Amino acid sequence: MITTLFVANRGEIARRIFRTCRELGIATATGYSDADANAPHTREADAAVHLPGNAPADTYLRADLLVKAALACGADAVHPGYGFLSENPDFARAVIDAGLTWVGPPPAAIAAMASKTRAKELMAGAGVPLLAPVRPEEATEADLPLLVKAAAGGGGRGMRLVRELVALPGEMKAASVEAASAFGDGEVFAEPYVERGRHVEVQILADAHGTVWTLGTRDCSLQRRHQKVIEEAPAPALPDALRAALHEAAAQAATAIDYRGAGTVEFLVSPQGRGYFLEVNTRLQVEHPVTECVHGLDLVAWQLRVAEGHPLPAAPPEPTGHAVEARLYAEDPARDWQPQTGLVRRFDLGPTTPTGPAQPLPPAGLRVDSGFGAGDTISPHYDPMLAKVIAWAPTRAEAVRRLAHALERARLHGPVTNRDLLVRALRHPRFQAADLDTGFLDRHLTELTGPAPGGVAEVAGPGQAEEAGAPEEAARAEESSGAGGLGVRLAALAAALADGCGRSRFGGTRYGGAWRNVPSQPQTRTYRSEPDGTEHEVRYRLTRAGLDAAGLPGVRLLSAARDLVVLDVAGVRRTLAVSAYEDGTVYVDTPPPAAGPPGQPTAYALTPLPRFPDPSARTEPGSLLAPMPGTVIRLADVAEGDAVRAGQPLLWLEAMKMEHKITAPASGTLTALRAAPGQQVEVGALLAVVSD
Repeated sequence: MITTLFVANRGEIARRIFRTCRELGIATATGYSDADANAPHTREADAAVHLPGNAPADTYLRADLLVKAALACGADAVHPGYGFLSENPDFARAVIDAGLTWVGPPPAAIAAMASKTRAKELMAGAGVPLLAPVRPEEATEADLPLLVKAAAGGGGRGMRLVRELVALPGEMKAASVEAASAFGDGEVFAEPYVERGRHVEVQILADAHGTVWTLGTRDCSLQRRHQKVIEEAPAPALPDALRAALHEAAAQAATAIDYRGAGTVEFLVSPQGRGYFLEVNTRLQVEHPVTECVHGLDLVAWQLRVAEGHPLPAAPPEPTGHAVEARLYAEDPARDWQPQTGLVRRFDLGPTTPTGPAQPLPPAGLRVDSGFGAGDTISPHYDPMLAKVIAWAPTRAEAVRRLAHALERARLHGPVTNRDLLVRALRHPRFQAADLDTGFLDRHLTELTGPAPGGVAEVAGPGQAEEAGAPEEAARAEESSGAGGLGVRLAALAAALADGCGRSRFGGTRYGGAWRNVPSQPQTRTYRSEPDGTEHEVRYRLTRAGLDAAGLPGVRLLSAARDLVVLDVAGVRRTLAVSAYEDGTVYVDTPPPAAGPPGQPTAYALTPLPRFPDPSARTEPGSLLAPMPGTVIRLADVAEGDAVRAGQPLLWLEAMKMEHKITAPASGTLTALRAAPGQQVEVGALLAVVSD
């Protein structure tokens, strides 16, 4: 029996495993890097061992340090979580050689699937359908498009889509460099790329007594940079025959490698309805909660039981209902998915399942698996995923609606997240119709990240304002009433009114009551909306007749305080919660609809601007600044004095487990290059200058 479990991981998955351990009466232990000294998983473990350093190569990828840490904690078993060393057969052997129980498949099974090229050869022999690799040196135009992939690892690292034959050698080399950096193995291969293919997988669970469960299907087609963003179970719109074929192929794959524990067999499903083997993930998947919710079981608990030698029942629980999971990332989808770092000021996702990780009918129909909370800092060293939000309901439509509803109402103050993109994707007609494929997010990115539809009633509208005899206000309203403009203008107005209350002698302003302490002269505030950088000037007066806000003639003020402003917008009451922080940033949260149809943002981050800008803040025109902290991993073949064109790659940064291409901001001459391979840079650091 396992008494103390060492989790060789961090963040959300470590906390997820801890929850099950608490329910089973198992003590917990973990290791932590310098950056994670005060992280939630470090605080929650019963014992934690310091792993000096920040980089994964110095900490969570050091098998020797992790085994020593487990022994120092008195652990008798090790769970690898996912990522890091979870699919490393040498680590599994080291754990076993140290006399500890390995909570995972046998090292031989991990090794058999460690290389995608060798895994495909093994699966072909087992009769599992797959896409045959293409020898790059023999590829022709007829083979295009091709997908270059790393033989080791996953998560989109070392993966390139090639549509032109001339680009194949370069992309093979780039993928190899990235794969070697990420996994220590630069082997890559190419295979046919299936246009409009779906990513469908089968959860397996096997014991040491010959029983293999296939726990339904999951659809993981909504991806960015080949990394999953939204997953659901069961995979919708699959013919029964195809679903059965995938289950059978998954069971064949598990049997072929004598699998034990939890794992996932991944398939690519073509538009013609054919399923092709991709790989076996010999670990727990990030998206395992949707399977847990649908089947009403705890996969981590079963991993531990299997590791202890217990047999599985003859058949798994029958599925019930539908579950959808969204990965909440600290990243900006509108800016090439740039990862974000910094302090999480508020992290409120509303009523969720309190502790149980595997309730088929959660009390609120929602579950949150998170690695962060208010007061925690997002580090540049690790994956930018903040949390997974999971919704269960009897039907797919209800589960999707419930998840979108929960995300809309979340209060997330701090670094930019992909929350708005998730909501819009969930509400997109094609997603709701289960018209899914791996190119969905790329194809619809503009509408998923662009300005939201405007309000149903643009606060009495410019035309009505003109009729009322205010042509200058009508012009201003016309200018600022573009798509999505109303919501941010109302947020800026609420921030200004709340700020006015904070400055007042009584600390607040009440309307409709017996007293009033407000200035009657025009007040002006200017805010910069984050992260798009647009500026919004607020001009208003509080008179005996009420609020007079420039450009918002149809808005009436009902009440205002430092943290709450209530407005009447064209006859509809709107409540705006205002949170101001020490650095001056103001967050305004509004319940949907925020003054418009679904998809309108419900939260705004605003930075008040001084009346007179600081001239020292200006940078030289053409300056290329680091958009995030990271490491320069390579430079393009350019030198100072070279002519470059707009969009031409100049260098590549690695940050938060992703590679980011930094391109020339304009065409001109590269007059300065301040970066070198291996250099650590902070956000805003000068990398290069391109002059006209």
